[in-house]
Amino acid sequence: MENTEKNSFITRFADFAARFGNLLYLRTLRDAFATIMPLYILAGIAVLLNNTVFTWIFSGDTLTTVQYWGNALVNGTLNISGLLIAATIGYCLSVNREFSNPLSTAVVAVAGVVVMMPMQVELVPVAEGASADIFSGVLTYNNLGTGGMFGGILIGLLISELYIKLSTIKQLQINLGNQVPPAVAKSFNVLIPVMLSLAIFAIIATLISMTGTDLISIIKNFIQTPLKNIGTSLWGTVILYTLGNLLWLFGIHQSVIYSSILEPLLIINIQENIAAYAAGEAIPNIINVSQVTSFGLLGGSGSTICLLIATFLIGKNAATRNVAKLSAVPGLFNINAPVLFGYPIVYNISMAIPFLVVPVVGIIISYFATVLGWMNPCVTLVPWTTPVLLSGFLATAGDWRAVIVQAVVLVLGVLIYMPFVKVNDRVMERQAAQAEEEDDDSVFDLD
Repeated sequence: MENTEKNSFITRFADFAARFGNLLYLRTLRDAFATIMPLYILAGIAVLLNNTVFTWIFSGDTLTTVQYWGNALVNGTLNISGLLIAATIGYCLSVNREFSNPLSTAVVAVAGVVVMMPMQVELVPVAEGASADIFSGVLTYNNLGTGGMFGGILIGLLISELYIKLSTIKQLQINLGNQVPPAVAKSFNVLIPVMLSLAIFAIIATLISMTGTDLISIIKNFIQTPLKNIGTSLWGTVILYTLGNLLWLFGIHQSVIYSSILEPLLIINIQENIAAYAAGEAIPNIINVSQVTSFGLLGGSGSTICLLIATFLIGKNAATRNVAKLSAVPGLFNINAPVLFGYPIVYNISMAIPFLVVPVVGIIISYFATVLGWMNPCVTLVPWTTPVLLSGFLATAGDWRAVIVQAVVLVLGVLIYMPFVKVNDRVMERQAAQAEEEDDDSVFDLD
């Protein structure tokens, strides 16, 4: 009876997740992130090499020179991800709406994002001792990349939807006939919708600028700043870290919250711990950056190395097992872009619960293990790419008990992920069946 109820729950949950995942906008966002997934994987490889392999081989100026390669790749991928996602969203929304000119939608989406960016930005010159100054005519990586990710998604969806709707109004179309090249004909056909869409968004940008701010700043001020007062208590850290991981479920890099709000405070805590440890004093902070990354980041955001192990143990879907195989080596170094966008985690309600819960379990267990004296506090700053088990050992300055605590968190994480791996297998099975039914229906559609 219990197994029947369990299977019934999984079936109902899988059916709901399948329907939810097929919603137009979610499907568009999922397709868009799948399109740029290779760029995230490349960025992950560059970060891995820069922060591990290169540091083992090179040092000094030579290391800086070699790391330029990885930094350049990150600039061309992750640091312009807000702009890239707007373009791919515009294209994928057009395809899903069967709009005849998806490339033009991508162009409009990119232009719309730039229209909404601030005209002036505050920058700090490279010269030593220089102070910050205001510059115009500059697009910063902070606005183009992960800091502008939510803006890219929101603007990409809104302006693409507006543009597609305007393009369907026949009175706004300019038809030059069949005597001109197709590209020229398509360009003139959407000329007025393009102009109107961008003009409307420029008006919005102008109105926002009259208040002395811009869209990116509004997002930061109304989402990030109110969260700053939570601090680095146990529950404050859990809430902020969970909110950061929640953004990943919507394809937004968790650094929007974590790196700009929580991480600076956690770094201060580890610095205080290092100083106290060196002076032989009591360690002041249990919660710090090394504790969070070592016990709440097993294999990357969402502790997805637990998902990989669960998939190898009980996963039956060939696609997810292949993604797990591809993700295994990067996952050892806490790089999980292939999992996030290939499994996927992004816009996959089947994986939402364990993705949010498992990191919380790791943070809470390590916190109380430290409070109860079952392991030493974290007193060294370890790179986030340090593999699981080794990271706990190094973070606690060689406490073998921290390795056991990490192992316990790892096992619990695998157990938590297991039932949702089954749910995800069911969801993918149903989505594949729905796709086959739609293909069969189209064959016999005589209209």
